[in-house]
Amino acid sequence: MANLVKFGRAIREIRMHLCQTSQSSKGVRDFIEKYYVDIKKSNPSVPILIRECEGVQPKLWARMELGKEESSSLKDLSAEQVLEQVKKVANKNPC
Repeated sequence: MANLVKFGRAIREIRMHLCQTSQSSKGVRDFIEKYYVDIKKSNPSVPILIRECEGVQPKLWARMELGKEESSSLKDLSAEQVLEQVKKVANKNPC
């Protein structure tokens, strides 16, 4: 699965917020188990932060150059759907 996702130059940081136990975060937990290592290996210079907090709604945050941030909900998505959301932000332009 090498080069599963290659982040564009504008991406400075990726954050995922999830709950350790809720059903709505299950896809995010599965995503982390299946894809995190390969994505991190493909993007060693981009921080990929996983933030767990009880009761939080799962969400993906992308910080781009000039401090611009975008987010998308990951609620009730499967691991593959989470991967698609990550791919969507992977090539975002800061403009």
